[in-house]
Amino acid sequence: VQLQASGGGLVQAGGSLRLSCSASGSIGRINLMAWYRQAPGAQRERVALLASGGGTNYADAVKGRFTISRDNAKNTVYLQMSSLQPEDTAVYSCYAFIAGYSYWGQGTLVTVSS
Repeated sequence: VQLQASGGGLVQAGGSLRLSCSASGSIGRINLMAWYRQAPGAQRERVALLASGGGTNYADAVKGRFTISRDNAKNTVYLQMSSLQPEDTAVYSCYAFIAGYSYWGQGTLVTVSS
């Protein structure tokens, strides 16, 4: 299974970006997919999670601003980010738990300028 993330870039504070993460390969039942981020000098933190049943969970720092969603037909999970702030600057990585195994995609850099 491979995860391919895209959509990062440079945006001004208050702007929006949408990240995408596509899963390919021998994909069985996807139990959950999530987005993590790691800012410079900080630990990686989970930003948003989407379970197979549709349940979601967000970090307090992004609640009301970020939305995780999924296109099952495309095996793709999205992270719509709005009202971005400089503190959202980080490398964002997607994660999937599929048939008992964990998979990580490569990171995509999001830079928010003030």
